[in-house]
Amino acid sequence: MSAIISIIPIVLLFVLMLGLKMAGHKSAFITLLVTIILALFVAPRMGMVPEQYAEASIYGLVWWSFAEGVLKAVFPILIIILMAIYSYNILVESKEIEVIKSQFTSFTDDKGILVLMLVWGFGGLLEGMAGFGTAVAIPAAILIGLGFKPMFSALVALIGNTVATGFGAVGVPVTTLCNEVAPGGAASPEAICEISAFAVLQLSPLFIVLPFIILMLTDRKAIVKNLTLALWTGGVSVVVQFLCARYLGAETPAIIGSVAAIVAIVIYAKLFNKKKEVKAEGKGYTAGETFRAWSVYLFILIFILASGALCPPVNDFLKSHLVSRVPLPVIGTTFRFGWISNAGLMLFLGATIGGMIQGLSFGKLMAVLARTVVNLRKTVITIISLIALASVMNYCGMIAAIAAGLVAITGSFYPFFAPLIGAIGTFVTGSDTSSNILFAKLQANVAGQLGMTGQSTFFGMEGGESNWLVAANTTGATGGKMISPQSIAIATASCDMQGKDGDIMLSAIPYAALYIILGGLMVYFGI
Repeated sequence: MSAIISIIPIVLLFVLMLGLKMAGHKSAFITLLVTIILALFVAPRMGMVPEQYAEASIYGLVWWSFAEGVLKAVFPILIIILMAIYSYNILVESKEIEVIKSQFTSFTDDKGILVLMLVWGFGGLLEGMAGFGTAVAIPAAILIGLGFKPMFSALVALIGNTVATGFGAVGVPVTTLCNEVAPGGAASPEAICEISAFAVLQLSPLFIVLPFIILMLTDRKAIVKNLTLALWTGGVSVVVQFLCARYLGAETPAIIGSVAAIVAIVIYAKLFNKKKEVKAEGKGYTAGETFRAWSVYLFILIFILASGALCPPVNDFLKSHLVSRVPLPVIGTTFRFGWISNAGLMLFLGATIGGMIQGLSFGKLMAVLARTVVNLRKTVITIISLIALASVMNYCGMIAAIAAGLVAITGSFYPFFAPLIGAIGTFVTGSDTSSNILFAKLQANVAGQLGMTGQSTFFGMEGGESNWLVAANTTGATGGKMISPQSIAIATASCDMQGKDGDIMLSAIPYAALYIILGGLMVYFGI
């Protein structure tokens, strides 16, 4: 009965968003209110409140857990989201995005290479830098401009925007996942690196399978070429992402891995696709023009690398200065936020400097930022509501109750279904980050219920089985992104296919199912 009561918020979110077609921010806010009511009046009577909070006032417990959720939402998640979208809007404002598009259109006459470059290489880079729809919208729009069919463009953009989403927007999803299960809500760099590496390992077959699917959808006859290019590009991607995840953390795998994929595709094209159609209208760009167009992303990458694990002295200085601490009574934690060490500041600095190089004044850039803030007002409500309800569910024992119910149903086979839980979260919320917020603690609790405290031996990794299962949530969440209604809505708008959302989803479901099944097998056999 406790599990049934506890799952009401999740079911309600499904019903409001999918059944009643209610907007995401309204659905999340209503679900938050219902969660608070259940926590105040039902959880204590059902005996769900954890033992360590049994003597505390239920009103204080709910209030301070809500406060922690709001703080986590704003610092740094919403700041990073805001700055990521701001960086993309600068490119649109300066019109340098047209240069980037043009450079892709003159790259090669091989359709498979071009499509893979756009949706896997460039799309992955956009996801790593900005995320939140840009990795679907821009590649799909470019493909339409190149003459590809709308349905094809939407489908390959959705398939391509998957594995990178776990480390999208400068690693927010995995960083959030790690913080959700860490004592005190702040994961150590070692834990982040470990869970990040586990996620890449669980996704490793998909780094080859997905490029092959994209290439086969583009040209079904060139099987040998498609397999060769998929093995080469996917192999490079997974090796680079694993090394970045294991030794640098969650911020760079998607970014550097996608750059490596782009280089790998270019090398392949130079060696095996030398013949190109030279278009009369094609325009060449000088090194200066190329630098100007790419300056926003270039400086973001420089700041992220310089402030991260790549430069330990700088990283240590930033993390030890201008750090705010907010004690949270009742729940017994302290919220910490570094004002100069967070990725949001690095995004802002890189985007602003790049924008100035592109000819925009500081005043104009601030106007772009203000417009971005206004346009994201509904996203602010959605993220705050989802993180707050996840925090309330956790401290009031609702997530633990769901975990107990899941263990009772699936038993030792639960690891196979763990990615499905993450996929459901992304399908409902449209966000890998939100899925990790909703279900990170659930995955950790299930690991405890199943006694998974030993060492995971997969690929010789020495991390605990609990972290392996926690990583499974983001593994599944990346697959759910492919069929998330929010992602499909972006694809629909980019490809001018209003009213065809159902058709796009139907075409993507088989690939999403394969994705989640492969992820489940990797998680299950890796324990």
